[in-house]
Amino acid sequence: MSSFVSEPRSFVSVIDLIGNTPLVRLTRFEKGLSKVKLYAKLEGKNPGGSVKDRPAVRMITEGERSGALRPGKTILDATSGNTGIAYAMIAALQRYPVKLCIPSNVSLERKRILRAYGADLVMTNPLEGSDGAIRMARQLYAETPDVYFYPDQYNNDANWRAHFETTGPEIIEQTSGALTHFVTGLGTSGTFMGVGRRLREYDSSIRLISMQPAEALHGLEGLKQMESAIVPGIYDPELADENIQIGTEEAYETTRRLAREEGLLIGVSGGANLAAALRVARETSDAVIVTIFCDNGDKYLSERFWDESTKSSSSKGTL
Repeated sequence: MSSFVSEPRSFVSVIDLIGNTPLVRLTRFEKGLSKVKLYAKLEGKNPGGSVKDRPAVRMITEGERSGALRPGKTILDATSGNTGIAYAMIAALQRYPVKLCIPSNVSLERKRILRAYGADLVMTNPLEGSDGAIRMARQLYAETPDVYFYPDQYNNDANWRAHFETTGPEIIEQTSGALTHFVTGLGTSGTFMGVGRRLREYDSSIRLISMQPAEALHGLEGLKQMESAIVPGIYDPELADENIQIGTEEAYETTRRLAREEGLLIGVSGGANLAAALRVARETSDAVIVTIFCDNGDKYLSERFWDESTKSSSSKGTL
């Protein structure tokens, strides 16, 4: 009897690795819930390490298609890190220079990753968060518009359409269409708007719950409290059936719990998403809830909130 060994699947470039991320069930967090299945989509499995790979490649591709992006142009945008990493990764492959406006207090790891890809970083006031970066990007573009391709992720429909066409259909397929609730946070709002619109088109009974930081000054990098921030042009507040606010400390604690109980090391925005999903789960039954883990935790290991967990654990006599 002969044996057959299949050849490993090959890809033309790193761009072909974007999307089709796994969906994982969080069984440890389901304990005590009433017939609720809790799932998270692991967007850190994208080659750039985050959910932002999807809209970044779509915005760059559409820029090339329209002629707005061509050889000699520099890609310019505001970012809290992850979209910038995606831009820089793709631009390195396609030989475009990249200039990114970024709050100076983003994690050291993200700054190093961006520089490793060759990005030019313009640091902005940390107290102004992503809004300060947006204002700087607008200023640079207004001064020399011929130099830059400015995709403007906060106001570019290609952002949410990337999720409408990829992330949403993947979630439907991976849950065999059985999901009842979708929960995720708002930054550019592209993930929520794109996935939410696709799910509503598929089944209007699916509950769409958005999440925002509870505080105007918060530690949830990449997320926006809409009432105190520059509101993205792609955001439609009417899409959500419900909005949940999550505090920074609750998000930190959930992120630490996830690493220790499920073996998943993710970024704090994913921890905030899970905290919101758990609130929904406690108030319902017979539900299939899906949330997004936006990126991996290895980009945040220099952040102090991990150390707080160590001190707490030591006082309890655990490792």
